[in-house]
Amino acid sequence: MTSLQQAQEPNRGAHPTLDDLRAEALEAGRRPRRYGTWYATEHMLRAMRAYGWTILVGALAQPLVYLFGLAVGLAALIRQEIPAGDGSTVSYLVFVAPALLMTATIAVASEEFTYPVMAGFKWRRYFYGFNASALSSPQIANGVAVAASARMLFAGAAYYAFIWAFGAVFPLVTVPAPATGWISVPIGLLAGLAFGMPLMAYAASLEQDKGQFALVQRFVFMPMFLFSGTFYPLWTLPVWLQWIGWISPLWHATELGRMTTFGAPIDPVMLAVHLGYLVVLAGGGYLLARRIFTRRLAK
Repeated sequence: MTSLQQAQEPNRGAHPTLDDLRAEALEAGRRPRRYGTWYATEHMLRAMRAYGWTILVGALAQPLVYLFGLAVGLAALIRQEIPAGDGSTVSYLVFVAPALLMTATIAVASEEFTYPVMAGFKWRRYFYGFNASALSSPQIANGVAVAASARMLFAGAAYYAFIWAFGAVFPLVTVPAPATGWISVPIGLLAGLAFGMPLMAYAASLEQDKGQFALVQRFVFMPMFLFSGTFYPLWTLPVWLQWIGWISPLWHATELGRMTTFGAPIDPVMLAVHLGYLVVLAGGGYLLARRIFTRRLAK
């Protein structure tokens, strides 16, 4: 080894070679590809901080107001017990509480899968910025869905805590002991996704805001809320109105929620129908949303 080589030998570790720099750059590029969904999720969650107080008040104050109104107000007028199947009855508050939990998660879906999606494509156009990086279009769609799911879980958990505190988690055959009531929270998440994924696909397809989301609130969400067995059993409605409940993810989720919170009996076939319907809506809507995200971001 020459004297020049000996002088350079101690400094080899201090100066990375071109191959080292190339390998580092490739790894830096692979990381967003590997964790792109979580990068997009992080952005959407950070964006929620702009209306964080709205999220907090909606998740905590709304169930308190609804449940106080039902437990102290409306339930005081409706003294009649509600049939729960197999000859059993429950109080009006116990009957309505699971439906309110499902409604809360669907309401969150109606917010997070509408204007934030249009903002990403039209107003702020940050989806195009994501797509110009190493993030893929499906990862961007995944990030929107995961961030909205986190908010839905928070809202559902808060609602469940309140209905448990109000004594609305009540198995029919035992003293209050919510052994399965907590399952209503993931059911609420599934309900939110069943409503939100098709809505996300619709929002992603819109080129202009012409009041479409207001129409969705008035002519989809509100009829679903009023005519899906939320405040009374669906079978008490005229047959010509019951179809709204049959196609509504809210009714299917509410029936599952009542099974878990107070033990309402469900036929195994109907149990499969309720779950299958929600899964098909959520899965089909997700696949359609991914396709639309990919098509629009490729322009």
